[in-house]
Amino acid sequence: MLSPHVTFIVHETANERTGLVASVGHTADLAPHEIGTESHADLVSSKVRDMMNNLEVKPEDVQLVLVKCPLLTSAKIATIRTAGKEPVTSDTYESMALSRYASAPGIASALEEMPEAGVASALRSGIAWSAKASCSSGAELEDNHIFVLASDTKVPSGRPGLHAISKPMSDAIDAEAVLELLSQVKRDGGKVLQVFAKAEADPRGLVRGSRHTMNTDSDIHSTRHARAAVGGLLAGLTGDPQIYVSGGAEGQGAPGGGSLCVVYETS
Repeated sequence: MLSPHVTFIVHETANERTGLVASVGHTADLAPHEIGTESHADLVSSKVRDMMNNLEVKPEDVQLVLVKCPLLTSAKIATIRTAGKEPVTSDTYESMALSRYASAPGIASALEEMPEAGVASALRSGIAWSAKASCSSGAELEDNHIFVLASDTKVPSGRPGLHAISKPMSDAIDAEAVLELLSQVKRDGGKVLQVFAKAEADPRGLVRGSRHTMNTDSDIHSTRHARAAVGGLLAGLTGDPQIYVSGGAEGQGAPGGGSLCVVYETS
């Protein structure tokens, strides 16, 4: 239940404070052998920190960090091996997940959700995650494109304008987390403008103790199942199918869950 749409995030032309601040940026290009590695995570972490400093916000003010990261193609894998190095994987599809997962601990480190020195062990363990990360990978870029959305602490509390709140979903059916954020919107007399969420089929094969078949369906890939399930939940609770749900939530919320951010307006 996801409707095609576009969400524009633009500067206030009158140069007035809206209640939200945002920044866009990108890292340096990654060498092919760096994709999905500690170097990848460190580049993302450093850039997110720089962007936060420019916005003059603290980690707790940040509500969402979107990253578009590169992946390995067959040509890149060949280039790595020609140089006498080994890629993180020889599977181009798996490299998408590894790239997303390298970006997520980088964000977690920048937002102080984990110690900076813990990135290497996080990549090895595969269990670290950020509550505010949303990462997607693509073959069309060599660097990491980053968007940071944060609450503007210089705007007095309760002032009409734009707001963003976030809370990770613990699993694909975590309606409680969604309703908690929507209750805040209702208390403020606000109107939901957009919901950003990540979704994945729980890699353990269970949802609250019950087996799911998203990872073993031969007809539809698990990411399609997860996006549809979470998209239906969010559309039903918000009453709006024009929402953003991205699949592949490695390190973006707890395993089987995903990050969740609601942007709303008060008048």
